[in-house]
Amino acid sequence: MPDFDDGQAETEIPAGPAGSAVQTDVLIVGSGPAGGAAALCLSTLGIPNIMITKYRWTANTPRAHITNQRAMEIFRDLGIERQVLADATPHALVGDTVFCTSIAGEEIGRIRTWGTHPAREADYQLASPCLICDIPQTYLEPILVRNASARGTQSRFSTEYLSHTQDSEGVNTTVRDRLTGAVYTIRAKYLIGADGARSMVAEDIGLPMEGAMDIAGSMNITFKADISQYVATRPSVLYWVIQPGSNVGGIGAGLVRMVRTWNEWLIVWGYDISQPPPVVDEAAATQIVRNLLGMPGLDVEITGTSLWGNNEMYATHLQSGRVFCAGDAVHRHPPSNGLGSNTSVQDSYNLAWKLAAVLRGQAGPALLETYSAERAPVARQIVTRANQSSREFVQFFEVLGLTEAETEEEMRQQIEERKANTPRGKAKRQALVKAMELKNYEFNAHGIDMGQFYASTAIVSDGSQRPEPVRDPELYYQASTVPGSHLPHVWVGDALHKVSTLDLAPYTRFTLITGIAGEAWADAAAKVGKDLGVPLETVIIGPGREVTDIYYDWARIREVEEEGVLLVRPDKHIGWRTMTLPEDPERALRDALESALSQSGR
Repeated sequence: MPDFDDGQAETEIPAGPAGSAVQTDVLIVGSGPAGGAAALCLSTLGIPNIMITKYRWTANTPRAHITNQRAMEIFRDLGIERQVLADATPHALVGDTVFCTSIAGEEIGRIRTWGTHPAREADYQLASPCLICDIPQTYLEPILVRNASARGTQSRFSTEYLSHTQDSEGVNTTVRDRLTGAVYTIRAKYLIGADGARSMVAEDIGLPMEGAMDIAGSMNITFKADISQYVATRPSVLYWVIQPGSNVGGIGAGLVRMVRTWNEWLIVWGYDISQPPPVVDEAAATQIVRNLLGMPGLDVEITGTSLWGNNEMYATHLQSGRVFCAGDAVHRHPPSNGLGSNTSVQDSYNLAWKLAAVLRGQAGPALLETYSAERAPVARQIVTRANQSSREFVQFFEVLGLTEAETEEEMRQQIEERKANTPRGKAKRQALVKAMELKNYEFNAHGIDMGQFYASTAIVSDGSQRPEPVRDPELYYQASTVPGSHLPHVWVGDALHKVSTLDLAPYTRFTLITGIAGEAWADAAAKVGKDLGVPLETVIIGPGREVTDIYYDWARIREVEEEGVLLVRPDKHIGWRTMTLPEDPERALRDALESALSQSGR
């Protein structure tokens, strides 16, 4: 999108004293997955906020698309799950990731991905009430922005962040209306920079970064073409093309990605970022599409092209004073593993309830420091994983013999050799089995998606350690109730209703979960919640109660005794637990909640 003409005369609107500026509690810069989610979370909690973006509307290219279970759980909690599913490609249609020489050409192999393999489906079903789906960013962002605005967010498009200053009580942000050129100030108590991988907010507060930007170059080509006869039999969102003569670079290979089934597509095409960027007109784009599809005479409608850089950079700290950054501003990486928008939404979900608690006087300011403590390790983890997944394609190329081929003809011969009844052919076939298995770490890394564990002052330890993984912790999610873990999902309810344990702990409050023998916790929670001014409800699971352990799965997974208790934070992470009922449950709960909310000495 073109920048506003900086040569145009500006109409200066003086900010004057703080009282004369536009005012709000939280200003959000950016309307992408992180910004839109932050606005929706804050408005759901009743916190006044303004969201600005320099663009006139939401994303105009598909960009992120894989939406994992943890993000879908957040959308469920925020009441937009059905809207997302209505615009998404469902779980059953996302899974047969294909490796081929072209869409219409030879298939080298395929791998069941995103939990669609029968051997993995149970892992995903057991872990969450939600399944992975595919919704392009062009469809997701309007859902976030629309619902945030309906709940109270002041959404201002064509409004550009210029700079900010902060003091002990708030942040003055200078913005420009890109339609009129008017410059004015927004006074907020807190500022969230969700302005992407080139974040001006992150740069202005000097966030400490590790890694490098633009380590490889990629081009997107979006187009429309009905190729259902070649893909409907092997439904997927990703078709990787290993093709002699194609420019294999960028993220590792030519990629044909489904945008809408089965007539809207996106091609990712690598280029050497050390050279001048390629200029691709409609004719060249059409030829690239036809080549990778293997359909020389296909009727193609090119809808757009764009260039982007692959990054390997993350922030080691995510905030400075009253200014926070979230999303791509703090974790910048290739799209491998589908982690970008999901992690961005989770950043905002973590931060928003903490801002709300501090703004309402329910928590001490130190609670806000736990945002970095909890989310910076996640940023590092996903940047590392996404880039490692990209590099693992090299093994696939090596196995096929492409790295030793010097000409297109030699590449074809190397690919063809996998069919030969020769020792080399046999060895290549065996190596391909291992190379395909390695791609599970990109396409079925359930532990990376779901296994985020927090350690901060907002988590009160009970002395137990995070359990040792029984299986590969990247590939497999292991549920636990150790403080810092995410609340495990099982189905509970009664004869007429079935709900997830996650549904028992809404975003708008803290929740205690106990059993019948722990009924005393209800009285303790009522007293402590009132005294501390914190929304706190108790859920008793057991026969004859409102919630019953219908499958007895909760008894198997809760780890605490029936009279013990779990204190669940608004973001569904276990903030504290005790295995049994202490002598003074009210005192124990008060101490834990005061500690988790940094209320000590308040």
